[in-house]
Amino acid sequence: MEKVYDVIVAGGGLAGCCAAVSAAKQGMRVRLIERYGFLGGMATAGLVNPFMPYNTYNNKGEPVTVNNAGLFKMILSELDRRGALYAQDKSDPKNESPNAWGGTRIKHEAKHTFNEEILKKILDEMLEDAKVDVLFHSLIFKLEKKETKICSVSSAGKSGVIKHKADFFIDATGDADLCALAGNEFSMGRKKDGKCQPMTLCFRVGNADPYMAERIIYDSDMRNTLNEKYKKLQESGRIKNQRENVLIFPHIGNGIIHFNSTRVIDRNPLDPHELSRAEREARKQVSELVDFFRENAPGFENCILLQTAPQTGIRESRRIKGRYVLTENDLVNCKKFPDSIARGCYPVDIHNPSGGGTRIRHIPPGDYYTIPLRSLVPDNLDNVTIAGRPVSSTHEAHSAVRVMPICSNIGEAAGIVAAICVSKNIAPIKVDVEILHNKIRESGAVY
Repeated sequence: MEKVYDVIVAGGGLAGCCAAVSAAKQGMRVRLIERYGFLGGMATAGLVNPFMPYNTYNNKGEPVTVNNAGLFKMILSELDRRGALYAQDKSDPKNESPNAWGGTRIKHEAKHTFNEEILKKILDEMLEDAKVDVLFHSLIFKLEKKETKICSVSSAGKSGVIKHKADFFIDATGDADLCALAGNEFSMGRKKDGKCQPMTLCFRVGNADPYMAERIIYDSDMRNTLNEKYKKLQESGRIKNQRENVLIFPHIGNGIIHFNSTRVIDRNPLDPHELSRAEREARKQVSELVDFFRENAPGFENCILLQTAPQTGIRESRRIKGRYVLTENDLVNCKKFPDSIARGCYPVDIHNPSGGGTRIRHIPPGDYYTIPLRSLVPDNLDNVTIAGRPVSSTHEAHSAVRVMPICSNIGEAAGIVAAICVSKNIAPIKVDVEILHNKIRESGAVY
């Protein structure tokens, strides 16, 4: 048995990192357990890039509110300070300037491209500064529970099994693994058949012509022409990928283009056999797309495949059964919960679980929705909160709150909740909301 902690965080994605740091800042002894050898989760292991919108804009495109602040804002600032945060270009792609990638960019603050390698270092430093004990290359596979409380978790690593004991646990695994091991009920996928949103393997190509790549990204005529060619090859059977179009973004280097365009459907994200097939299927789609761009996209004739993500990105898996189930109507009606712990402005964004097509439902301009504390609290556990996308929600609401800026703020709040619960020896559902809100404000976050 290792030393006892106040709080153990399972998972080192952005939600887990923010949860661990915020709990430690409240005076907790915190251990974070992560299966990879680095932090960042989907931002680093999944190459999910850029960050999705974290500001609310009005009809004129003017920023109205900052919805995802706190530790997430600190991460953004540190990326920017180190030259690792890049505003997307919204300049005229038909401008014949020879430096179309360069300093003439117009900032669009709702999205940012970032350097994942610098992000890894920033997260390391954040957790070191907060004195969080980080354990890499370890996977939690079992736990001990007494009535409605988890007593300990066990992780497997190179040296065997390690048992970890704490007063409070935060599930930041992304798949609600800890809650599932503890026997908490959960839902998966859409209501009619349980199918989850598709998986996507993000990847990068290099040696593209910067100016032509930028035109394809921002010139609707060029993009539509390319997508028409893509659809014809889909119809002929040459392209097996069922995504309806090609989604690409500029990245951090000259001539480096980021692809978020593979689509793996009908695979169970919790079954290792299905996941193994998904990884292989996704890499086949990567090859298809690289060949397609070399043959059909001006400026990509000599592009090379630089990198695929260490793992295929999973949009959706388990969603815990919590004290409140967040719904699509809550989001599009911009509901402000009395026990709100985080905000969001990202739309309902459902990639078709069965094939092509994406359903998007935007929230009203200039407004935002909130996430209640009750959606972070499993219904049969008294010393656990969720940090990240498995919060208690419907399939539709999950498609909005799953993005990294929102998950970061959910994680930060989960860490504060954990600290209050440990210091007062209470369950999360008993936390005084006024005290919680004061501590969230003190941290620089919003709710």
